[in-house]
Amino acid sequence: VVPAICLSPAARSLFDEPLAIAVQGLSPRQQVTLRASLRDETGELFQACARYQAGHDGDLDLARCPALPGGSFSGLEPMGLLWALQPQKPFWWLVKRDVQSPFLLRLEVFEGHGEPPGRLLAQAQHERAFLRDGVRRVPVREGRIRATLFLPPGEGTFPGIIDIYGYTGGLFEHRASLLANHGFATLALAYFKYEDLPQDPTKLHLEYFEEAVNYMLQHPQVKGPGVGLLGYSKGAELSLTMAAYLKNITAVASLNGPVANTVIPLCYKDKTIPFLPIYEQQAKVTDSNIFDYSDILDDPFQTPGNQSLIPLEKAEAQLLFIVGQDDHVVKSEYHATKVCKHLQAQGKKNFQFLSYPGAGHCIDPPFFPLYPVGKHPVLHKWAVLGGKLGAHSTAQVHAWSQIQAFFNKYLNG
Repeated sequence: VVPAICLSPAARSLFDEPLAIAVQGLSPRQQVTLRASLRDETGELFQACARYQAGHDGDLDLARCPALPGGSFSGLEPMGLLWALQPQKPFWWLVKRDVQSPFLLRLEVFEGHGEPPGRLLAQAQHERAFLRDGVRRVPVREGRIRATLFLPPGEGTFPGIIDIYGYTGGLFEHRASLLANHGFATLALAYFKYEDLPQDPTKLHLEYFEEAVNYMLQHPQVKGPGVGLLGYSKGAELSLTMAAYLKNITAVASLNGPVANTVIPLCYKDKTIPFLPIYEQQAKVTDSNIFDYSDILDDPFQTPGNQSLIPLEKAEAQLLFIVGQDDHVVKSEYHATKVCKHLQAQGKKNFQFLSYPGAGHCIDPPFFPLYPVGKHPVLHKWAVLGGKLGAHSTAQVHAWSQIQAFFNKYLNG
């Protein structure tokens, strides 16, 4: 019998879907090393490997067999080979720019537990896609808006979500495309450093984001009367600000966002909202000369009447705060806890709070690899973003299901 890798689904799955991995045709109790590889769009290689022992029957099912110590992970982790993928180039980040093409995942089975591994016994390829068949990708250039709209298959109307990314600039479509697979009309919205938007803005205007809300509400395939917002980092802060100042926002999911205006002044009509100061001298330096910027942002709760604090008591939307307890960019757990106490004191009940131990700043959809060190979005130096391998992945899987349940409940009524 020749060993073979069995995958389910066999040839192609969505990136946020589990993939069942098994190996058949091994010798009884045979020791093998499994390796997963994936190249990103720039050609950089991500890899993970794990050591296993086949069963008495020569079969190895990752859903039933724990990985042995010595690889990228150990224990019963059916998706470990995907979430433990690590860049061969240090501090590299797995980004999907073109969601219309899949990532190609390569799986290999080697003999033994040696370093380097022994003879190649079996290999397989699998596509990890971002768009389900029938999902439409529509570039949007309406008025000032620069965005991409993803529409689920079918003619009906769909609950609408605007997805706003962090202070990286450009347009990120991976999360919006995956949400559209789950039945949401999702607008990935750029707000600087993209096409003819400002490269390096000195202020942001809330009217731009209001225009995006109005675009969604007038779209024939978006089910009103309001929209949902999914924001990450600076995008979460912008989403919360929108909920405080704009109409027709029904539900906001905030991923590791501050609850005060940061980085840059924000203008709306004749009002300018100042930003929280950054005290770069409060940075710490780790042993490997990487900055830890956990403590550089001013505390908006320390000065009463702080003008930067978002007046969330004005928000009528349902609010879902998702925070990583190991976030080293924003004290997101502290921010969310304080604001929920404040809302509670005002007699409000429109908020939920999910806090994840071991989760870092960069909470992405499931099975994106941990990104624990990266360029700081504002100071552009190598910085600790946080997160522990394993715990961060568990958080991403759980948070993703909670985000969908939250939007289904409040946008589908």
